[in-house]
Amino acid sequence: MLLSASFAALAAALAGAHAQFLPVSGAPSGSSSLSLSISPSSAPSSAASSSFSLPTTVSAPSTASGPSSGSVLSTVSGPSSTSAPASSASGSISISAASSVSLPSSASGSVSADTLAGWQTLSVSSYGFSSFAVPSPSALPGVFPVYFPAAPPPVDNEGTGLVPDFAPAWEVAYAKAEALVAQLNVVEKVNITTGVGWENGRCVGNIAAVGEFPGLCLEDSPLGVRDTDFVTAFPAGITVAATWNRTMMRLRGLYMGQEHRGKGVHVALGPMMNLGRVAQAGRNWEGFSVDPFLSGETAYETVLGLQQAGVQACAKHYINNEQEYKRTQESSNVDDRTQHEIYLKPFLRSVQAGVASVMCSYNLINDTYACENDHTLNVLLKGELGFRGYVMSDWGAQMSTLSAVAGLDMSMPGDIALGSGTSWWGTNLTAFVLNDTIAEARLDDMATRILAGWYLLGQDQNYPNVSFNAFLPNLASENAHVDVQGDHYKLVREIGAASAVLLKNTPGALPLSKPRSVVLVGSDAGDAPMGPNGFADRGGDAGVLAMGWGSGTANFPYLISPLDAIQDRAREDGSVVSWWLNDWDTDGAASAALGFDVALVFVNADSGEGYISVDGNLGDRQNLTLWNNADELIQAVASVNPNTIVVAHSVGPSIVEPWIDNPNVTALIWANLPGQEAGNSIADVLYGAVNPSGRLPYTIAKNLSDYGTGLVLGGDADTIISIPYTEGLFVDYRHFDQENITPRFEFGFGLSYTLFEYENLHVHKAKQYDDTYSDLEAQWAQGLPTPAVEGSSVAIWLHRPAFTIDFEVQNTGGVAGADIPQLYVHFPAGSGEPPSLLRGFSDVYLWPGETKKVTFTVSRYDLSVWDVPSQSWVLPNGTFALSVGASSRDFRLSGTFPL
Repeated sequence: MLLSASFAALAAALAGAHAQFLPVSGAPSGSSSLSLSISPSSAPSSAASSSFSLPTTVSAPSTASGPSSGSVLSTVSGPSSTSAPASSASGSISISAASSVSLPSSASGSVSADTLAGWQTLSVSSYGFSSFAVPSPSALPGVFPVYFPAAPPPVDNEGTGLVPDFAPAWEVAYAKAEALVAQLNVVEKVNITTGVGWENGRCVGNIAAVGEFPGLCLEDSPLGVRDTDFVTAFPAGITVAATWNRTMMRLRGLYMGQEHRGKGVHVALGPMMNLGRVAQAGRNWEGFSVDPFLSGETAYETVLGLQQAGVQACAKHYINNEQEYKRTQESSNVDDRTQHEIYLKPFLRSVQAGVASVMCSYNLINDTYACENDHTLNVLLKGELGFRGYVMSDWGAQMSTLSAVAGLDMSMPGDIALGSGTSWWGTNLTAFVLNDTIAEARLDDMATRILAGWYLLGQDQNYPNVSFNAFLPNLASENAHVDVQGDHYKLVREIGAASAVLLKNTPGALPLSKPRSVVLVGSDAGDAPMGPNGFADRGGDAGVLAMGWGSGTANFPYLISPLDAIQDRAREDGSVVSWWLNDWDTDGAASAALGFDVALVFVNADSGEGYISVDGNLGDRQNLTLWNNADELIQAVASVNPNTIVVAHSVGPSIVEPWIDNPNVTALIWANLPGQEAGNSIADVLYGAVNPSGRLPYTIAKNLSDYGTGLVLGGDADTIISIPYTEGLFVDYRHFDQENITPRFEFGFGLSYTLFEYENLHVHKAKQYDDTYSDLEAQWAQGLPTPAVEGSSVAIWLHRPAFTIDFEVQNTGGVAGADIPQLYVHFPAGSGEPPSLLRGFSDVYLWPGETKKVTFTVSRYDLSVWDVPSQSWVLPNGTFALSVGASSRDFRLSGTFPL
């Protein structure tokens, strides 16, 4: 979220280049496009004054310049001179400049930076507004029941197919919001939409009080409350996704929500749900998975949990924000089918969970910035998904006053550049409304959406006051040091253990059984010399790695290292423990490991947000090697110790080829980013207190080039680079399957200390006791397009269970443990879909010899493709097959759908 200094300077420069599109006072409603050049600080004399106030200094962290390799693309000093006419469509404006660029959906291969990207924006004209139509589907008991955020549907690890109906809750919230907005004047409504400016409030984002509305505190992060103390440092998003356990996903969201609320935060800036298209991308660890289904389910449960606690969730970063390099100066060029079938899905699930807010991202989509992109904001999000909440900008991602027309509802933090004292909105939005450039009805809609989110979560009733200052944490008068941790450490420890993925285990290596002697090797085994919070925003790699770096972090209240936890266990077992924490003295490490019963080598790989550079990595990883001399360290230890066990705390996939086949490397655990209980979590797995059940939420390749997608580099300070998503639908395991590339460890893979068998597969049409949508369902079954109307992509008939798949899982080993059965659908040949697509998963705990029945549901949406010409979800012609198994390449049962 945090804006880099380089972009702050760029934004300030661009403010002079294209001004703020200030209109001529009293411009007629039918005026033609205008090209004005008015300084950012000036305003028409007739404009009403807003109460907007900003500091005069920029306070943004510095960042080193990025890589300079690659093709240099088009240089821009402002928006394209081509203006797009506005027309009324779907209850909103529709700008042709923001329409998607058609790219081949079946293309594959590496990304190249050889396509010119131009910057398209809106022209100053007069824009009308009519409200979006609100879908009003019929409630269906047991399928589409009414729920309120404070009492969401119960969690089910199998995923029942139930779709909660939050429409009544939104109706109540909207009625209250509309009543309040009706009492406000233009300036007051503008102030509800415009942040007070960087460092001009106690939270990272602030909306000022207006009348009876007390304002809003917006605060990071997706893994805990940032910039304050006495909070829990939860496992990262990628970690909870690796559990494949919906209960843990929901509880993590709930506990994080409780802590945000306890600190007085109204809007928790998460979850993050970008998809990790590029394995090296710096912020992948904040999100969940490369797979849209797994990511969507984790986002859904997280939103439900957060909002059950009474805090507003914020789905981010919308959309296609898939690398850190030049994130403010890159256009992600994505075809319509790929957008719908991959990148939009987690946001769709968040809308179904009733998410109150969405954050638009820094990048451009098809040559239009995300925060003024009519197609993605109005057409897709508010129209097709029927989103009733509000859209906020990422910090400094707003590019013009007319972003209000394109669908932006809230400017964060309010300034053009952090601390600049200027704003696209505030006084300028007031002027645009008063001279009819922007309809007051649209301003009413913006304020209503924001207030509706506040009312939806019941924040108008007995909500705690903000008790901290994110910018002045040591100022006694501003920080009450409220302890909101509760016993949340217990869940942190459980998730850390449940997410650990056992990738290799030579018989007898794990679990450890009272070894007489243990040596721990590697700095990741111990504590950081400067403490767990010694690096600002965790921007460094020392000691055990429990989260990445950037705005998606929180302060550790403490951090348990593996060395701490294993020494505690060794005391119980009577074991001898030694350690060697110097990564670079491999001779010393080999000497230290000689003669011990077991050598535990702890390694890691870090990444984060691009405003911080760590060891030359500007957010994104330069490669996929493990850090701190890890490969050499592991090989040195393995050369002298025949029982070398590797534990990797990693932000994502890393290449393990130099040593994975070494017979002296007897086991490998992928421990992700486990949060403050890191050491206890891994000790639980190593010693068998927890049977590992984590599964990879991405593919670990043999070579970086195997992924088929990579960072797009190049350009200079004035360049917008183009990132063509020419791989289309074929990302991660879908690409590996399509191209028949053998990975080192496939998506969904993970071992256990026991064995599981599958049997008795049955596939049925789901029982349906109503014919409410029978015409649409029959139309779909014939492969015909269905109406493209508001809310069409979240229609209940599309998402209700259409088929049930049941089978049995048995624990055939000698140890109790959880299995993660996975359902994959194989679309008909000629559909253009990847060979296998995840469509279900569960977490099933079984005692030795125990058998349980597992049931998955599959919807019509799950069996549809996005048809671009008709703009609807369509059933492809042909036979649909399915497989149930233990990973994306380990299928145990197979069948077909009775279509």
